[in-house]
Amino acid sequence: MKILITGGCGFVGTNIALYLNSKGFNVSSLDNLSRKGSFYNFSLLKKKKIINYKLDISNYNNIKKLPKFDLIIDCCAEASVEVSRKDLDRVFNTNLIGTLNILKKVKNDNSLIIFLSSSRVYSINELNKNYKIGKKKLIDINFPKSKPRSIYGFTKLASEMLIEEFSYAFNIKYIINRCGVISGPLQFGKQDQGFVSLWVSSYISKKNLSYIGYNGSGKQMRDVLHIADLCRLILLQIKNFKKINNLIFNVGGSNYSSTSLKDLSQICEKITGNKIKFKKVKKTSIYDIPWYCSDNRKVSRIYKWKPEKNIKDIVNDVYKWLKINKNLVKEYF
Repeated sequence: MKILITGGCGFVGTNIALYLNSKGFNVSSLDNLSRKGSFYNFSLLKKKKIINYKLDISNYNNIKKLPKFDLIIDCCAEASVEVSRKDLDRVFNTNLIGTLNILKKVKNDNSLIIFLSSSRVYSINELNKNYKIGKKKLIDINFPKSKPRSIYGFTKLASEMLIEEFSYAFNIKYIINRCGVISGPLQFGKQDQGFVSLWVSSYISKKNLSYIGYNGSGKQMRDVLHIADLCRLILLQIKNFKKINNLIFNVGGSNYSSTSLKDLSQICEKITGNKIKFKKVKKTSIYDIPWYCSDNRKVSRIYKWKPEKNIKDIVNDVYKWLKINKNLVKEYF
C-alpha cells in the first residue's frame, strides 16, 4: 500500500510516517516545511528514505501532479485557534482549501482517506454549559456543533462535511478522527505545539508560567492522547479499512489520561525535580473552555483499541525527549 501523509513533517505527521514505515508501508510525505522544527523532522524521514514533496497544499496544480497513492492521511492543518483569528487566509487555505485539493486527488485516483479532525468542531457555548451542570458528560460525536466553534474549528468541521459530500457524490471511502490534545516525543516545547510539552519545557528551564482564565485557578481540564496510541489506532484503521469505513470517531485520552493544569504542574515538578512560579490571570481567550474529555467508547468498541499511556507516561516521555534533544530545540527555535 502506498500512503501519502499531508503535514508529514509536523509532529503528528512525522510520528505516523515513521511508525507506518517501520510496519513495512510505502510512505511518502507532503509538507512545505514552513514551520519551525519541520526541517529536523524532514531529516528523520530522509534517514528512513521517506520522500517529502515540498509543496503548498492550497495549490491544486501541485497536488494533481503527485503520483497515485492508495491512501492519503490528511494531517495538514494550522491547528492554533488563536492564529485562526489573526491569519485568516493561511488558516482557510491550509485547512479547508487544502482538504478540498486532497479530496479532488482522492477522487481522481480512487484512493482512501483518513482525515484528522479536531475536538474544536464542538460548540464552545455547549461545552461551557456541559461543565456548568456539574456532570461533565464525556463528549461523543453527537455533541452539539452549533456556533461558536472558533474559526479553526469551523474549517475542520467544513472539511468533514466536504469529505462526506465527496463520499456521497463520488463513492470515496473515508475515516474521520476527531482528536483533542495529542502529545509525545518530537514536540519542541513551544506554545503552538500544545500545553503539555510547553509545561514540561518550562519546568526543565525553570521558566515561570501563568494560569490563565477561570480566576487563575489552573483547574481547566483536558484529556491528552499519546502520539504512540494514535499511531496504533491508525494502523488498525488501515488494516480494517475494507470492512470499516465512512465513520467518524472521537479519539482522545478520555478519563484514562486527563489532567488539569494544576495537576499537570505537580506531575512536572515531580518528574523534573524543579519548581516554578505561576502568575494568576483572571481573563482568558473567547475560545477557551474549562473542560473537555473525549468519549472513546465507539472507537474502542469497533477496533478493540484504548489508550495505553496515561498523563504521567506522556509527561515522562516528553521530558526524556526534551532532555536528550535540548541542543536541538535551541537550534531550531
